[in-house]
Amino acid sequence: MSLHTPPPSDGDGDRIIDEPLSEALSRRYLAYALSVITDRALPDVRDGLKPVQRRVLYVMREMRLNPEAAPRKCAKVVGDVMGGYHPHGDQAIYDTLVRMAQHFAQRYPLADGQGNFGNIDGDNAAAMRYTEARLTAAAMLLLDGIDDDAVDFKPTYDGHADEPVVLPTGFPNLLANGTTGIAVGMATSIPPHNAGELIDACLLLLDQPEASTEALMTHVQGPDFPTGGVIVEPRASLLETYETGRGGVRLRAAWAKEETGRGTYQIVVTQVPYQVKKADLVEQLADLIETKKAPLLGDVRDESAEDVRLVLEPKSRNVEPEVLMESLFKLSDLETRFSVNINVLDARGTPGVMGLKGVLRAFLDHRREVVVRRARHRLEKIEARLHILDGLMIAYLNLDEVIRIVRYEDEPKAKLIETFKLSEIQADAILNTRLRQLAKLEEIEIRREHTALSEERDGILKMLGSDAAQWKLVGRGLREVKAALGALNVRRSLFADAPQVDADAAIEAMIVREPITVILSERGWIRAAKGRVEDPSELKFKEGDKLAFLVPAETTDKLLIFASDGRFFTLGCDKLPGGRGHGEPLRLMIDLDDKVELFDVFVHRPGAKRVLASKEGYGFILPEDEAIAFRRAGKQVLNVGAKGAAVCQPLAGDHLAVVGDNGKILIFPTDELPEMPRGKGVKLQSYREGGLRDGLVFTAAEGAAWTDAAGRMRAWPDWNAWVGRRASAGRLAPKGFPATRRFRPG
Repeated sequence: MSLHTPPPSDGDGDRIIDEPLSEALSRRYLAYALSVITDRALPDVRDGLKPVQRRVLYVMREMRLNPEAAPRKCAKVVGDVMGGYHPHGDQAIYDTLVRMAQHFAQRYPLADGQGNFGNIDGDNAAAMRYTEARLTAAAMLLLDGIDDDAVDFKPTYDGHADEPVVLPTGFPNLLANGTTGIAVGMATSIPPHNAGELIDACLLLLDQPEASTEALMTHVQGPDFPTGGVIVEPRASLLETYETGRGGVRLRAAWAKEETGRGTYQIVVTQVPYQVKKADLVEQLADLIETKKAPLLGDVRDESAEDVRLVLEPKSRNVEPEVLMESLFKLSDLETRFSVNINVLDARGTPGVMGLKGVLRAFLDHRREVVVRRARHRLEKIEARLHILDGLMIAYLNLDEVIRIVRYEDEPKAKLIETFKLSEIQADAILNTRLRQLAKLEEIEIRREHTALSEERDGILKMLGSDAAQWKLVGRGLREVKAALGALNVRRSLFADAPQVDADAAIEAMIVREPITVILSERGWIRAAKGRVEDPSELKFKEGDKLAFLVPAETTDKLLIFASDGRFFTLGCDKLPGGRGHGEPLRLMIDLDDKVELFDVFVHRPGAKRVLASKEGYGFILPEDEAIAFRRAGKQVLNVGAKGAAVCQPLAGDHLAVVGDNGKILIFPTDELPEMPRGKGVKLQSYREGGLRDGLVFTAAEGAAWTDAAGRMRAWPDWNAWVGRRASAGRLAPKGFPATRRFRPG
């Protein structure tokens, strides 16, 4: 073969597509995204199930794992699901089965698990070869009618069998069990609810189709979590959540006070919030004690057995139980917020967010379709049976002739059809009748069955012709389901209003008040030395580092840190690292970018005010109380623009002197500045180029002064000559003013 001869064609040349890579990728990614949304992440609004959940339940039913049957190995269930219906990995299938069996994860468990299926502490379930499972009564309600042509079926992934598109669903499973899922570009998060309350709301909707969400909430007051807890979300907020399908629910642990004698007590937590691992919660509370972030809590221990029992001991018996718990609700997962986003697939497979009424309406429409389809299926069965009974009645009326034909004719079937005008089905039924069934009593029984089936057929036809009768049948079925669920409908989550308790004041009262000195280095290492530091030169720092701020304070104070980007950060002085060593990096305590500098550090004084200004020359007066925020991200107060902050001084005077980069000074009364909680402020001084360099607040009666390069205070007797209107340019600084163009060094 020549070296220039092209290789033989494999016949696949026509499969090569020439197209831009961006179009090929976008089309394939869109297909992937749609697959995740419709086949994995979002539930169907009708049965509340994702495909893998639906397939697990269907396979278990095919295996006849009914509640009264013996359970089978989960490995067998998982294998059948993966082999015939869901080729996406056995672990994902087993995780789904495990979750459906966990009573602390599902409000109405759909699988009855035998063996170790995990626990509320967060321990994993045993391997699938060790555990067994079967369906629960609730699962059977979801599957009821699946053999009666109640739902559509579609081919499985390999085309060897069929699977249901949706389950018949006897109760509103979507809201009853809830679900979570993350797709591409969207997510869903639905809390569990009480099925009895949901059914009552459905019945109200049947009687009053125009009922409002508020009317439905007379029955569905809120979620009902399997682990109980106390819901403290305001009713107005819940109403908005159920109206829009988006919102959140605040959920707290249930607790009680136990007297331990001699005036002491302990708190016993009996229910933890939904999806909170008890072991992690205990570890979190212990960490709060160790790091002294929960000064009101003395000890925590887990005394749980079958039921949850967490014992919390207060630091002092003088602490009120409500105050202790309110402080812990803020600091730990004893209170959580369950996000609500009712994002589901509708009957056409289109994703969308629905409110409470929309979800219940979709469920009722599905139930009506199931009822109608089951009725039509039953009608077909009745018609077929009546057809056979009509043929048998003809045989009984002409019994002698039938016997003669069967006995003497060479082709009795054809002769019967010809003689009595029968169908093949009727003729086969006659020929298959045993001699002992030709008795008179059997004829009476056939007539009785024919009459009963005829009456049932007439009733079904009447129902199929009446919308009102169909909805009535839907309502009757829902009442039967509610009765079947029985004790499972007892509400577990209760409702309460969060008490108004000043936990911060109680925590401060528990802190021992003593003097400290806050030391912050240039590189951002912070510590708190006991007492007062008289000689800063004796302080030691890491190599290449030095003192930046030295702030006298007390352990009960709040430390305010002002950054060059206009944000304030708040730290409790009692929580600062000790004075031994070099302390800890401040940036581990607050979210501060490396490019942002620390502008000022000072102790918060309630009721005090500060003058803030940016280098762009805008500023205002800030009440210090507005700067308090214990968030790691701090609180944005001053809009500094691109240049950063320039002034942060106590409002300890009636005049403000500002100096620009151009060396010009302007003085005006501080009452020309607005008092604001946040913002940009008003213009202080005008500049052709540059910006604001520094500012000085002083009292007119005492006069103004600046500090020279040698550190000496120099009086400014003729400062009145620089007084002007705010936002004017000012005049050049007096002779002897520092070349740094600052009133104070730094």
